[in-house]
This record gives sequence, structure tokens and C-alpha cells, in this order.
Amino acid sequence: MLDLGAGTGKLTGTLLAMGVDVVAVEPDPAMLAELRRGNPAVRALAGSAETIPLPDGSVDAVVSGNAMHWFDMDLAGPEIARVLAPSGVLAGLWNVFDDGADWVAGFAAVTGSAAIGPRDVPASWRVEAAGMHLPRKGGDARFDSPEQAEFPHGQGRTADSLVATLGTKAGVLVMPERQRDAPLSRTRAYLESRPETADGAFTLPMLTSVLRVRRS
Repeated sequence: MLDLGAGTGKLTGTLLAMGVDVVAVEPDPAMLAELRRGNPAVRALAGSAETIPLPDGSVDAVVSGNAMHWFDMDLAGPEIARVLAPSGVLAGLWNVFDDGADWVAGFAAVTGSAAIGPRDVPASWRVEAAGMHLPRKGGDARFDSPEQAEFPHGQGRTADSLVATLGTKAGVLVMPERQRDAPLSRTRAYLESRPETADGAFTLPMLTSVLRVRRS
């Protein structure tokens, strides 16, 4: 299995713990160094979705955790198809907030789209990800039989840790510095006002949302 856009290796480590034979590919040198430090047994290579340093038909599955939306599928589609065995699987995974819980829906509304965008809640994720495997410029599709599914889980959080995580979201980081405090302050005030989150540690309802397609 290939973990593509593997980042610092969170998904890689999970796959290894499951006994999966995994190769990790990551373009960012700093993230790749951290991946190698945390998972010294894994084969970790510099590369990208558009240039994968593996031979033809060498993996049965390609997975990508919270990274597939960055792929240029006009280039990455043929490249991923090249390294996959016949009928191989490509799966993109995203962790999203489960806004089926009332307080989470309120949290998403208060925080705003800079921190919680369309790929961060399940309904809009389904729309955003439905064609993620397709080339954007009308080239030949290399994958078909798309399936979408969600798998519930939870994260142990505090108001401090959740606000800190939101502060690392791309939409917040690109805001002018003087504007960043406003959505984070609104979020903290909201969390401190809700009985589910006001008293220290709480469980944040999450879904792992998955798009799975097969090589044509």
C-alpha cells in the first residue's frame, strides 16, 4: 500500500500498526524527516502525487489522509493509475466535524468558514469530494466506481486544544494577523458557554469521511 502525501506519518503509523506493508511518499522535506523519525521501519520516499517514485503496478492500493484535495488530478490521476495494480483502489480520507451533534453545528457556525470550510463537515464534504478523483481539465478519467462513506469516532479535547488546532487551519493562517483573533475568540467563548464543553475535557464527535474509487 502507498500512503501518498503522507505528511508527518499519522496515517502511515496506523497502517503499520495494522500490519500493512506500506510505502510513504511526501513532498515536504520537513514533514518527511518527521515521518522518518517517527516511523523508522517504513520505506519513506520524497515525491508527490504528480511524480511518484515507484514502478508501474507496484501497489494494490493508494491512500491519502487529508491530502487528496491538493492533488492535480490531470497529472496525478495517470501517475496514481500507473503505480496501481489492475483494479487497484485509490482512497481519500478526511477527518470532519460531526455536525449532526447540535453543539458541533453551532460551533461550526460560530467559528466561520476560514477555520471550518466545506471539506470539514459531512454534507458539504460529500459535494466537494464527489468528483475529487476526476481530472479537472476534461482529460480521461483513470478511476471509476466512486463510493463515499463516513465512520464515526471521537477526539479527546479541551477548549484550549481545539482553539489551538483551529489556529493552524490554512484559512486562518492566511488571514491578516490582526483579524485572526476574532474567530478564535468567538469559538472560545462559545465553547465556554456550552455545557458539553465548558468543564475541561470533552469528546469532540468526528467522522472519517472516505472517497474510494477503482482504477479503470
